[in-house]
This record gives sequence, structure tokens and C-alpha cells, in this order.
Amino acid sequence: CKILPRSLCCSDHAYPADELMPLTCRGRVRGLEPSRGDVDDALGKFSLTLIDTLDTLALLNKTAEFEKAVRRVVTDVRLDNDIVVSVFETNIRVLGGLLGGHSMAVMLKESGRMLWYQDELLHMAKDLGLRLLPAFNTSSGLPYPRVNLRFGVRGPETRTGTETDTCTACAGTIILEFAALSRFTGDPTFEAHARRALDFLWEKRQRNSNLVGTTINIHSGEWVRRDSGVGAGIDSYYEYLLKAYILLGDDQFLQRFNTHYASIMKYISQPPLLLDVHIHKPLLPARTWMDSLLAFFPGLQVLKGDIRPAIETHEMLYQVTKKHNFLPEAFTTDFRVHWAQHPLRPEFAESTYFLYKATRDPYYLEVGRTILENLNRFARVPCGFAAMKDVRTGSHEDRMDSFFLAEMFKYLFLLFAEEEDLPFNVEDYIFTTEAHLLPLSLSTASNSQAPTLAGEELDDSNFEWTCPNTRLLFPDPAFPRNLREPIRSAVDKSYPGMGRPPLRAQDFMANNPEHLELLRRMGVSLIHLKDGRVQLVQHATQAVSAVAAEDGMRFMQEMMELSSQQQKEQLPPRAVQIISPPFFGRVVLTAGPAQFGMDLSKSSSGVRGFVTIAEPYNGCSVLSNGEIVAGRIALLQRGQCMFAEKARHIQKAGAIGGIVIDDNEGSSSDTAPLFQMAGDGRNTDDVTLPLLFLFHKEGNILLEALKEYREVEVLLSDKARDRGEMLSETEYEKMGKPCRAPCWMAVSTPPLWDCSTEEKDHTSPASSEPVHQSQVTIQEQTTDDSGVGPESVQPAEGLGSYVPVAVGEEPAVDGDHSSQSVDSLMADWEEDLEAFKQMEKDEL
Repeated sequence: CKILPRSLCCSDHAYPADELMPLTCRGRVRGLEPSRGDVDDALGKFSLTLIDTLDTLALLNKTAEFEKAVRRVVTDVRLDNDIVVSVFETNIRVLGGLLGGHSMAVMLKESGRMLWYQDELLHMAKDLGLRLLPAFNTSSGLPYPRVNLRFGVRGPETRTGTETDTCTACAGTIILEFAALSRFTGDPTFEAHARRALDFLWEKRQRNSNLVGTTINIHSGEWVRRDSGVGAGIDSYYEYLLKAYILLGDDQFLQRFNTHYASIMKYISQPPLLLDVHIHKPLLPARTWMDSLLAFFPGLQVLKGDIRPAIETHEMLYQVTKKHNFLPEAFTTDFRVHWAQHPLRPEFAESTYFLYKATRDPYYLEVGRTILENLNRFARVPCGFAAMKDVRTGSHEDRMDSFFLAEMFKYLFLLFAEEEDLPFNVEDYIFTTEAHLLPLSLSTASNSQAPTLAGEELDDSNFEWTCPNTRLLFPDPAFPRNLREPIRSAVDKSYPGMGRPPLRAQDFMANNPEHLELLRRMGVSLIHLKDGRVQLVQHATQAVSAVAAEDGMRFMQEMMELSSQQQKEQLPPRAVQIISPPFFGRVVLTAGPAQFGMDLSKSSSGVRGFVTIAEPYNGCSVLSNGEIVAGRIALLQRGQCMFAEKARHIQKAGAIGGIVIDDNEGSSSDTAPLFQMAGDGRNTDDVTLPLLFLFHKEGNILLEALKEYREVEVLLSDKARDRGEMLSETEYEKMGKPCRAPCWMAVSTPPLWDCSTEEKDHTSPASSEPVHQSQVTIQEQTTDDSGVGPESVQPAEGLGSYVPVAVGEEPAVDGDHSSQSVDSLMADWEEDLEAFKQMEKDEL
């Protein structure tokens, strides 16, 4: 217990804000910080963390601090704020926190302390309960998900009352707090509303599977989401059915819980996994990953008395925790990260505490030590504990939810505490889903009982009424260890029951025969599109087995998420500018960036060098012409291996950069989205040179230039550069008399036009051949009336072959140059410039 921090951190940096921001050492006040969406619905400008941690202070025997905190709540907290909050979060955190604090204050007053206390927290709790009641004004009795603390719902000033859906847990996690409020105050209204909501959910269960969905329409009772599990969206509904029986002594709650539990163990539990299913087709899995909120379930199984599956699932969760330091917000069935966040959730610590209480197995003390050490090593920061933004990288988020202090501290303290460390007997209380302490004596408090539904009689023949004696249940001390060992081995192998892990989306290569065979076995077919992309289609019935079909579903979902993530992380286009004679920077090709290697946007000068074709051209093995590639920019063909592998081979040969050219003939940045090269799933920090990607049409321009002139120098940069920036005075003079303005050059049709000397034919290719979108146009510098020159226009994605480039000199004018007047050409140019500016706005 001495390892736990002495201070709860919040009063020094955050009071009276709802939460602490541990990285910036200040309070989070709703409306003053950027919105986090639904997460902020827990914040109501009512000093959330202070209220949520009241009974934690009492349990830690911090009597003086608890008394001081109660006085602060009574004098400083306002509940009539014009703010929309979550009914669910406000109930479990604030109403539960006030009731838990009241329970502790009454306990202390009975022992001769806090004699000044006159039920002030209870009065506040009733005030809050009345502010939540308008949410239950629906035909079904299910509450609206949000309520305005001052105005209620439905009125225009409430900014709520328009919602139609709520989660099952949101509607079914009310009974403990509302029933306790009714029994503390003698007002049956609160308990009646909570029971009505539970009755409605029970009536709407799927009668064949006896499961409930995740989201329900609060007016019609139709299931909006029909997937069912024990994690997010449903978790505490099951928890409150069993705990309502324990607290209130109503057999009806036990019967309902046992009915649901039997279905959970039949359809959802696949030890050690807990997998979501469809309520109408419970043998059909709904997803291939699990969320961290299900970590509470082993603790609930302990309360139920079903120890063996609790040990198995807990062990699986522990091994995943050891694998990633924390339990990821979601993880796959082969125990890899699905969602990488970890907001310091306490559910795993909760189950660890309950298993230790039930078994007294010191193994669970070691589990607790692991949790504690990881919190101190990875999450502890100078002003508190910071949520993990990504468990893989250890990056932090400026967030410390109130449940961290309300639950995590409480369960860790209880896990390690000796009996003499506790100021009262916790066996006299039940923990709410937010770990608030409600006295079991409430079961004898006066309150009108809701009638049993017609036709429902308690059948207890299949259920145990007493908690099991684990010494009788497991007489062999090695038995729990024998349960845990195969699970530990399975997680270590990263995929249970299989010789090797399934194919991951980030590892997939479309030209790898082994990968294509794995796809076939999973029922996934691959279609090559003309622009070089591939399309994946899954037919689960064509998979070799149900397990393979499930792997295929996961693979397809990973592919979609990977694609979405790459789109979100889209980097701006880069430029390949041909600067050697006769081009002198007037030809610019739009290139796709890489997610690894040198970031050209951070280089003021870019990378300049002569190009050379790598041998082998695909760059998938050690280069045979390494002595020629050294000090140059290597040209590579797309395909046959990962982009990062190509980069490593040319870098080893001494190249200063690389350009990958698409091998799909006809592909162009005009018709295809700009390609962004991803890594190979491994750490790519070793790649330090820049790597760019050109579609076939743009790459062919560069290859034809190399074929025509042999020595071709290019500049790799984040945008086209002014010619004066790149050329020395000697080089500038070598250009001779500049091309008449404007000089249009159709570079897609070899031989390449050379308009750098007066001896050349001065007839513009533009006058003899129309310029199409598939061509690259170059333009001498000009400036419009607003003073905006083409150097202010950056290449936009998809515009790769039509890029204006400033060359740093005034255009020469020759009246014989073209039948088209300069004024006309200037007008055309300004029109083009406006079009580019509009496209740039559209991109943003």
C-alpha cells in the first residue's frame, strides 16, 4: 500500500474543475477545452472528480481530507447548471458519488466524528435525482441518454430530447443509485422509474436466445444494434441485475440475471474468450475483437460463484496486459491491438481484487503488483496519471478520468490492504459499477416493492444460493495453475489453437503467392484494377472452415481500417523537378510521398542529384550497380517487394534518394488518387533517404528524358522551386536566351522539346498541338494584378501533370511568337491560376 501516491493530485491543480489534465497541470472545464464529443458528456461543471472520489478518501482512512472534501462539495458545488450531461455517467459518477459520500459520512458520524454533518450530501443527491427524472418521461420508461441539468428535456432551451437511441447499459445501470436514493429518503419515485426501465429491457430481450442487443430505440423498443456481448454498451446492465438482487433482496433480479447468464455461457463465452454474437443468430459471431470493458466480467462471475471461467478469462486478460503493458481499449482474438488507447480503466483491477478475495491465491497479488508497477512506470506524470494514447508506443493523452481515482485506487488499495488497514468492514457494503459504497442495510429500508410480473416465478433449482468454498471446489492447490498455463501459452503464441498467426492487413502483399493462398483459404478473392489498385471481396461460404472465414472477416475489417487510417494520415504531394539542361526546372512532376524516410517538408533545399536506374530495377535485392547508384537518386520499379525494402537496398548502395515508378501502364495522377507509400510493418527509422512515387505516365516522362539526354538531374522537394534558387550564375548563363513567353511544352510526347536556345524553332508546340490534362505544362514566370505569381500555387493531389512553375525571370516577348496574343495567353493563365486556387481550397 505504501507504493500508492500520497496525494490524489486534483485539488492542487484542477479544483474546482471536473477533471485533471495531468500533462498540462490544469483543470478540464467543459467549453474551455476542445470538444471530445460524447466523452465530455460526463462533465457538468459540478466538480466531478471531487464527488467521484469522496468514498475513496474515506476508505483510504483519510478522514480529515474526506471531511474537508465534503465541506467543499456542500459549499461550492452547483447542480443547476445550464449544461447537457449524460444521464448514465451523471448517475453512476455524481449521484453514486454523493450517495457513497453520504454513506461514509453517516458511518463516521456514528463513530463520533463529523458530528456537524446533517445529511447535506443526501439532500444534494435528491436534488440531482430530481434533475435526472425528466429523462425518464418516455412511453417505454427508458431514459433519454442526455438531460439538461437546469431545463430537463424536450423544451427548446434544453438542447436535448431529440435522441431516439440509447445503449442497454445506459438504460439498465440506474437501479442501484435510484433505489438507494429512494430508500435513504423514503421517496419511492426514483426506484420505481429505475425498475420500469429494467422491466422494459427484460421484456424486449430476444426470447429464443435470452440475449439483449447493444443499442435500443427508447420509444419503440426496437433493437438498433443487435450484437450482444458483455463489454461496451451492455456490461453494467448484467452487473446491476445481480447487484440489485444483492442490495435489494428481490428474487426477480436474480432470476433475470441467471437466465441471461446461462445464455452468455452458452453463446458468448468461448473460454477464455468472450465474443459478441447476434441476438437472433447467437451461433454467428458479430465481431472478431474484444473491448477492455469486458474485464469486469470475471469479477461478476466471482459474485455469481462461477470461479473456473472467471480464472480463465482473467488469465487471458492478464497475459494481454503483460504483452502490451496495459489492456488495449480493444484487442483481437489473437491478442493483438485493435484500438490502442488505454484511458486507465479499472475493470481488470476490479476483477483481480474479487478473485483474490474469493481464492486468497497470492498469484493475484502478483497481478496487482504488475498493474501498479506499470501505472507508475508508464502512466505516472508530474501532475498525476495520464491516459495512454497508444499502448504500443507509450504515448500519453492529457486525460485522467474521474474513475481512475474512484475505482482504480480503491480496488488496488483493497487488494493489498490487511484487515487492520480498513476503517470499516467492506463486507457490509456493495460496490456500484463506479465502485461507490452502498450499505447492504438498505435491503431492509422501507420502500414499496414492485409487483412480480405475471407468470414469473423464481425457479432456483439450477442455481446455487451461496458463494462457493474454493477450498472444497478446488482441493488441489495446483488446479488454478493448471487452468492458467495453457492460456498463457496461447497468448504467448499470439494465436490460440493455430500453428501460426493469421495474415495481417499491414503485412499483406498482393504479389506474394503465399499471401494469395492464405486469402483463398479465408474466402477472400483479389481483383486487380486498371489503375494498379486491388479490390478485395470476401465470400465466407468459400472459406475452408468457419475459423478461416472469421479470420477473413477480421482481415477485411483491418484492411478497411488501415485504408481509413492512411487516408487520415495523408501527406501532401511532393515534387520531382527536372533541373538539368534543357529543362532548367521547367518540368515538374507531382509525386506521392512515403510514410517513412526523410521528410522533404522539413528540408529547405530538398535533395538534388542525377538519376540512375537501379539494377535490378525492382530494387528487391542487393544492387549489382551499387558503385553507379552511389551518390545518385535511384529509379526503381514498383512491385515484388515492400517499398521500405527497396529503400533499404538503395540506401545500402549509397543512393541519396529514390523514385519508385508505377509498373501499371497508363496510370496517371490525373485519374488515380495520389499514392502514398506505407512501411513494411516494422520500424523504419533506419531509412533516412527520401523516397517518392510516380505514376506510370509521369515516371515515363523521366525515363524518356534519361533515354534522350543520359545525364538527368532532378530536385526532390516538397514543392517546385524558383529556378533562380537552384542554379548558379554560370549555370544560369548556360541557358542562353530564354524561351519566348509563354512557352508551352508537351513533354509527354518524345522527343522532348528544347526551347532554351534561339536557334530552335520558335513555333510553340501549343500552337500546333492542343495541351491536354495528360500533359505537363511549363510556364515562364508571370504575375497577376494582385501580385500573386505561380510560385504561390502548390501542386494539388490529382493535378500531377498540370503544374505551373516559376522560373525567376521576366518573360521575353516576341510579336512573331504565336498567332495567339500575349494578352490572351495572360488571360488564360489567370483563369488557370484561379482554378488552381479554387482546387487548393477544395483540398483543404
